[in-house]
Amino acid sequence: MTAAPQPAAPSGTGAQALERGLAILTALADGRRPLGLVELADATGLSKSTCHRYVASLVALRYLEQEDGGRKYLLGPAAMHLGMAAVGTLDVARVGARSVQALADETNHTVSLTVLDGADIVYVDRRRPSRAGFRIELNVQIGTRLPAYCTSMGKVLLAYRDPASVRAVLDRIDLARRGPRTITAREELVAALAEIRRTGLALNDQELTAGLRSVAVPVRDRHGNVCAALGVAVHLSAWNATAEAVVTRLEGPLRHAAQEISRRMGHLE
Repeated sequence: MTAAPQPAAPSGTGAQALERGLAILTALADGRRPLGLVELADATGLSKSTCHRYVASLVALRYLEQEDGGRKYLLGPAAMHLGMAAVGTLDVARVGARSVQALADETNHTVSLTVLDGADIVYVDRRRPSRAGFRIELNVQIGTRLPAYCTSMGKVLLAYRDPASVRAVLDRIDLARRGPRTITAREELVAALAEIRRTGLALNDQELTAGLRSVAVPVRDRHGNVCAALGVAVHLSAWNATAEAVVTRLEGPLRHAAQEISRRMGHLE
């Protein structure tokens, strides 16, 4: 049996050919729409003739497909396969590590990343500021579990679950008072979760323990589902500002970091 002919490699060194091919794929991924040859050449800085040679090879290898009568190109099945394989190996703690530490350094407060397991949150990452001195805070580490209902990250994760799942969680837990402002009335908690879902932000004002505030936002996966929560913890001994001032200061950096992690998880807004 005669082997199928392979497409001729574009001219240039191996490293240069790889860089140019990846530049074309990246331009199409960033553009999120089919692009013509002139647009690809402009985006990559290649001449039209050079770009055409690389595009032809990528089409032959099924990394690109032609559309609109062959005048425009889009990512093909081979590129999609690689992308899906990469996303399938993503772990939110590993993907988020750099952003979590950067947020801790930017805000000078401890930052955590958690997931929901039943009625509890589980810490999958927790970072202190690189320049942090002595701090009074919870004795929490990776793997620690806390009740979801009285934590900002837990409330975020509950807020984005379907109502039936939330009811099932609330049916089997005791909304015990943990801090001076713990929400212990089921109706009040349900209303708070609805507001969090509307705003995409949760505040915990001494609901878990006295003196501790935290702000949290959702992290999404490639399907748009909330897969984790990112939160910043603030102890009143370190910053005795109003809850409103805490939210005003932390909301922007917190949302930006969560968006970075979500993008790396494959979520396209």
